[in-house]
Amino acid sequence: MERKLLSGDEAVALAALDAGVALGTGYPGTPSTEILEAFGDLGGHARWAPNEKVALEVGLGAAYGAARALVTMKHVGLNVAADPLFTAAYTGVTGALVVVSADDPGMASSQNEQDNRRYAIAAGLPMLEPADAQEAYDLFFDAVEISERWKIPVLFRMTTRVCHSKSVVVPRAERLARRPAHFERDIEGRVMVPANARPAHRRLRAKLAEIAAYAEEAPFNRAEEGDRRLGIVASGVSYFHAAEAAPGASFFKLGMVHPLPLERLRAFAGTVERCLVVEEGDPVIADALRAAGIAVESKPEMYRFGELDVARVRRIVANDTSPEPTPPRGKPPELCPACPYHAAYAALKKLDCIVAGDIGCYTLGALLPYQAMDTCVAMGASLGVGLGLRHALPPEQARRVVSVIGDSTFVHSGITGLAEAVYNPPATGHVVLVLDNGTTAMTGQQEHPGTGRTLEHAPTTKLSIEGLARAMGVPSVIVFDAFADPAGFERLLAERLAAPELSLIVARRPCILAAADIRNWEKLGAERRAAEACRAQSEE
Repeated sequence: MERKLLSGDEAVALAALDAGVALGTGYPGTPSTEILEAFGDLGGHARWAPNEKVALEVGLGAAYGAARALVTMKHVGLNVAADPLFTAAYTGVTGALVVVSADDPGMASSQNEQDNRRYAIAAGLPMLEPADAQEAYDLFFDAVEISERWKIPVLFRMTTRVCHSKSVVVPRAERLARRPAHFERDIEGRVMVPANARPAHRRLRAKLAEIAAYAEEAPFNRAEEGDRRLGIVASGVSYFHAAEAAPGASFFKLGMVHPLPLERLRAFAGTVERCLVVEEGDPVIADALRAAGIAVESKPEMYRFGELDVARVRRIVANDTSPEPTPPRGKPPELCPACPYHAAYAALKKLDCIVAGDIGCYTLGALLPYQAMDTCVAMGASLGVGLGLRHALPPEQARRVVSVIGDSTFVHSGITGLAEAVYNPPATGHVVLVLDNGTTAMTGQQEHPGTGRTLEHAPTTKLSIEGLARAMGVPSVIVFDAFADPAGFERLLAERLAAPELSLIVARRPCILAAADIRNWEKLGAERRAAEACRAQSEE
């Protein structure tokens, strides 16, 4: 049997291909990004969506059409997709829908440390959690099976360490055949007006009860007999940390974290003198077991923060709550020396702007030497926060407020904020600065609708940020290369801050790390379009 060295992300991509997934869609976000990129490289039908909500809706539509669909995002992306997610639990699916939520314990590249196991509980959806790349591959097939058997979306939780760590994977000998796509009308099941949603909620709870019974027998939930003085319940990468920290202990390894196999866990806890739950993030499993009357210990509160490792698990086992060693300080991140954002931040700092910022490379403008970003909350929040400041502050301060957002983030969730600015303009006006570097730079130079290229870098229709702003009614729309003319940009920004109207400035220059690739992709795209035009002309 062929053996492959794969990361957890790559293993999910291979599993999706081998499981006959017809469509993979999502929004790039560390640590999930590589799943769709690898799926596309393997020959899968992979697409970047403008944001996670749209991605989930596209995947849901494919699953309504009896196909198998994969949707990927990082943990905060599930917040964006939560609206359709909760109702999709009611409607169910005809094919299969697997939604990957890649959590980021320790916030290696995120603005919060939320634990998305709580989404499974709140939405009423089954959730699987692999511990390494092999299990990521294997459990994906279980996720597809559960989704098709119970006609329900399945959440697939991964974490940074599982996503990016590599281990040996032995793939299946045979792939699953793709399901033939077809549509069957089911108005009562899919149109969630109250009269249909009430019985749908009851059907969902009945499905969860059946899945809970299935979890009691499922082989991916297993007890491992060892020293009965200590039993450890764990899932995901925490299982391997615990196995190394306490190799002689008894273990209950969970592959499904919702619904839990409560009776098997109750029986396991009854066979050991001390039963300890080892889990990263919130005490989700420990709280659920205690609520079910199962006597277990949870980790001390101090271990709720950050990733676990073997040393920390040893401390948890020993109930050691003494201060942890301070990790060595790393080099602070900074904007690349040739980054086109330098001129923009120099002007923002010199003009003493109040900057409502956003998510992306440009967030580094909050650090030295500029310290020219005052807020950063969520994707697209710069516009709403900036407008709120403009409305609330006295005029002399309000005129200093600027909303700063990147091109990918603007497409993701800044457009509705711009609609708010047009609809409810502050008395002092407002300045929206779009830093357009032609790529989704922070997650590795992925494409988005504003680049005019697909996930595979093939040419497609390009969304014009300035054209969209003009169509929405923004009075002043200006495209400017701040890197080429820093002094001119500073004068432009000062002028727009003084103007009592809404202004949108697109500071456009390619990311220095992606510029050569962008030129190459655009050249290839032009050649492809020319060849297609020649073929069309010859056929006439």
